[in-house]
Amino acid sequence: MDWRRLLSAKRFGMEEFHAERQENRSEFQRDYDRLVFSAPFRRLQNKTQVFPLPGSVFVHNRLTHSLEVACVGRSLGNDTAKAILI
Repeated sequence: MDWRRLLSAKRFGMEEFHAERQENRSEFQRDYDRLVFSAPFRRLQNKTQVFPLPGSVFVHNRLTHSLEVACVGRSLGNDTAKAILI
């Protein structure tokens, strides 16, 4: 078995290979992805944000609330950007 042929320096995170990496995401998208995949963000799923009213079938926790607020904020931002650019 030829280990030099089987091993790749790319797998060990050597600095010379970091420059070759092309990033298709914006800085904002990278930050957003870090947030969504983080453990503190996932812990929000166990925290109740809004108690349902009697007869309501919708239970919101802090995770779903945060995602809904992000969605509304993104929509408002896109609409504002369109209004400014027109």
